[in-house]
Amino acid sequence: MALAGVLVLCATPATATPPEEGWRPERPPLSTPWTERVGPDNALPEYPRPQLRRPRWRNLNGEWRYAGGDTPPDRRQRLAERILVPYPVESALSGVSRHDDHMLYRREFRVPPGWGQDRVLLHFGAVDQRATVWVNGSRLGTHEGGFTSFTLDVTEALRPRGNQRLTVAVTDTNERGAYPLGKQRDRPGGIFYTGSSGIWRTVWLEPVSPTHLAELNITPRLEDESFRMTPEIRGGNASAVETVVTRPDGAVVSRTRTPAGKPVRAPVPDPRPWSPGDPYLYGLTVRLLGPDGRELDRVDSYAGMRSIELVTDSRGRQRMALNGRILFQQGLLDQGFWPDGLHTPPTDEALRHDLVQTRRMGFNMVRKHTKVAPKRWYYWADRTGVLVWQDIPSLDSDSGGTNGPPSPEAARAFEREMTTIVDQLDSVTSLVTWVPFNEGWGEFDTARVADEVRDLDPSRLVNASSGVNCCSSLPDTGAGDIYDDHTYVGPGTPEATAERAAVDGEYGGLGLLVPGHLWPGDPHAYEMVDTREGLTRRYEELGRSLIDAIERGGLSAAVHTQLSDVENEVNGLMTYDRRVVKPLVERVERVNEAVIETGTAAP
Repeated sequence: MALAGVLVLCATPATATPPEEGWRPERPPLSTPWTERVGPDNALPEYPRPQLRRPRWRNLNGEWRYAGGDTPPDRRQRLAERILVPYPVESALSGVSRHDDHMLYRREFRVPPGWGQDRVLLHFGAVDQRATVWVNGSRLGTHEGGFTSFTLDVTEALRPRGNQRLTVAVTDTNERGAYPLGKQRDRPGGIFYTGSSGIWRTVWLEPVSPTHLAELNITPRLEDESFRMTPEIRGGNASAVETVVTRPDGAVVSRTRTPAGKPVRAPVPDPRPWSPGDPYLYGLTVRLLGPDGRELDRVDSYAGMRSIELVTDSRGRQRMALNGRILFQQGLLDQGFWPDGLHTPPTDEALRHDLVQTRRMGFNMVRKHTKVAPKRWYYWADRTGVLVWQDIPSLDSDSGGTNGPPSPEAARAFEREMTTIVDQLDSVTSLVTWVPFNEGWGEFDTARVADEVRDLDPSRLVNASSGVNCCSSLPDTGAGDIYDDHTYVGPGTPEATAERAAVDGEYGGLGLLVPGHLWPGDPHAYEMVDTREGLTRRYEELGRSLIDAIERGGLSAAVHTQLSDVENEVNGLMTYDRRVVKPLVERVERVNEAVIETGTAAP
């Protein structure tokens, strides 16, 4: 199938020359516009935690020594290979480009001068699936779960001067293990993809006071004109938390002082609400004070003022509302995979690019599908005005509602990781909906788990089982705020009720082959079209059907499959390499505007 007149997104930038010895990238089956920018000196150099920022830190991304295989490597051996952290071992950018069940990483670092009076924290953005960490031979801890960050205090293990040795041992057996894995598989194919094992987010060092802030846990309270925070404090001699709220120009909105250990209420009089059309963000500076008023710690953050809830429409049906008003959410399914970095984007600009393209095509929402993104992705969602539905990464799809319950060990791992994910993302402004389960994959105790998510975060909506109508032997429990229909090509026609809103959590799946931009293997989609014009026309037809479904059933949202091709799935609105937008953007944007207008105005 041929495609003429495609839109090329950007030219290939200048090549970053690899060193003569050491790490060398493998050639990915498809390169992105950012592939050649990646090297040991610029592997995701940006500060990785935008909502808890301190000025001093050291990035440990770059070239590490590596060994891997079917059995655990000897920690005392010389590691002959080189790997580029934080790209997963299966990725081309890592330089390894294969799966190893057992991985061993090592690098040396120096503690920057001036950190001698501080505690030194070692942060891992994510390591899949089970990681054990040593510094200078001292074992500091083990972390389980591939989608959550973790932190270790390495102070006592550091030598007084000179080089420090960091060693990380990892085990990742994909679906053979008992951990959430999302769409990663040993043998990718169909709707499942290549795994992303080992270190796959930024590793970094940070000096902090013995008494310091670990989390802010920000909740906007639009009706109360305030931000509420429950700061997590490490150490024992804090007396007060001072919070300053500012506008983007630096003008002070409010300044408050709250006893340490108490919830913080930071006033925002006459707030300007955050929305996709106006992603307005306030600045936050939070200081931790000792009994004598001395500053113990200081962090900078930000947040938007918004609310998300269900409201009853004129027909007595539940509808999703942003900032107290019904707003139809027209979204894209986003798998979060890259042909060169797999789970890890090649650059920060690549993260931003996907969200900018989403808005450019007229979508106002993204469903992050069975994966948790790096925190900078949520920062860009906050900045660009994209509403986020966050899936909890699923257990193996052959367990749960599809083929019997998961093992007790797997169920415990799922709930443990779910709890941590909610805690680590609860300050994200754009995140409005949690999705615990998808199509029965690893699903168990649906109503109880949905209630658990609501207890963890009562400020957001809960979509208990996306695609409850398909693919699972489990019945609809009536749990959560949303009934979620998956129909391909669809769209589905669920009807809102007095108890729950109704959404099309997946529909579409229109495929178009773009020669020169295809992953090796047999391409597939739910429906194939031959031309760019044909794809655009079919999208317009689905849009008209979606408008009919909204007018009949009171739909609150719809999620089109999908943002980009992923490996052999070719039903993306962009190619997997992000070099080509397939349909005519202006016409897709007009359709989406009409859908959003209809769904927002429907009585």
